[in-house]
Amino acid sequence: MTEHDNSSRPGRWRSGAESKQRILQVARELFHQHGYGSTTVRAIATAAGVDPAMVFYFFGTKQGLFGAVTDMASDVPQAIEALFAGDLATLGERLVRTLVENLDKSDHLPLVTLTRSAPGDPRSEALLREFIDREITGRLAALLGTPDARLRAGMVDVQILGLAVARYIARIEPIASASVDELVATFGPLVQHCLTGRTTQS
Repeated sequence: MTEHDNSSRPGRWRSGAESKQRILQVARELFHQHGYGSTTVRAIATAAGVDPAMVFYFFGTKQGLFGAVTDMASDVPQAIEALFAGDLATLGERLVRTLVENLDKSDHLPLVTLTRSAPGDPRSEALLREFIDREITGRLAALLGTPDARLRAGMVDVQILGLAVARYIARIEPIASASVDELVATFGPLVQHCLTGRTTQS
């Protein structure tokens, strides 16, 4: 498919790189606002000012576009990387602080987008599981290196996913309006206990 200006299309076809970035930006906004099931390719194309064919050209399918929007593999914030380079004894506090500070800056990060889209949508549910396993569970388990490492990492998942849902999706008070320091002081020790405290298997 070649790209060219054509006034008969809904908007002018931009250069490839520019159009692709615009589609991703718009898709991220619409998926975040409406979830996967309620967002159509046509709506994304219209908002991005391109023909729907261009969306399929770049991403293949709606699922392909959603996957591109929610894939952090090539854009993991440096703060996330720093989590796994610090002292294990303070990892719980660092994890909560990093999560909240980054989501406070932009709750359009993949974890929130996937969590909002997952209920009732198998593709979103699968992507959410993949995302959590890749970015959190797998890396925590490898860092701990204990026989119960996967269980401990799973308990951490429960804490941070619950925090993300309560603060950014359900907006449950007082969690939604609490300061970062308050949340770190409250949830940091809970997450740390999941990582290094005694469990029923200890």
